[in-house]
Amino acid sequence: MNHEEWSKLARIMSKRSLWMVHFCTGCGAMEMPPVMTSRYDMERFGMHAMATPRQADVFLVTGYLAVKTLKRVVQVYEQMRDPKYVIGFGSCTINGGMYWDSYNTIKDLSKYIPVDVYIAGCMPRPEAIIDSFLKLMDMIDKGEAIGWQKYRKYYDQYKRNQRMAFSYRLDEVKDIKEDDENES
Repeated sequence: MNHEEWSKLARIMSKRSLWMVHFCTGCGAMEMPPVMTSRYDMERFGMHAMATPRQADVFLVTGYLAVKTLKRVVQVYEQMRDPKYVIGFGSCTINGGMYWDSYNTIKDLSKYIPVDVYIAGCMPRPEAIIDSFLKLMDMIDKGEAIGWQKYRKYYDQYKRNQRMAFSYRLDEVKDIKEDDENES
């Protein structure tokens, strides 16, 4: 079996057993229990909550992030083994949500760690959460969920943004530039 066939087999197997760790910083925590109970039953899709990041494949960030909590988010992300995937819940992880005007609020999570799937809404319904997992499974199957590879490749850029945030210089945080944009 060659490397390409082995990679495809590994993707097929991993997409059907996504173990997650969730970082509940706000109201997003309220939507997770219904997804895990019998009405929506996320385990039928192979999704299961884990207690530690070292056992998890998926990192759910559910709610607003302050600079102080971003440090913990980065630490948890870096403790996860590869391949690892990130799902950002709600408008808080996209644009800061209702705290968008605060000096201490992280506005765009993808500038600090790669986010594979965002779920729009404040807060997303359980159906949207299940749908995002199904979308992530499809991305894994197609080989499109490669945020963890981008984190390795553009590690210096992510670390620069993290350092800027940790020193409260959020206005100096830049977008992650991929290769073709770095050349110019």
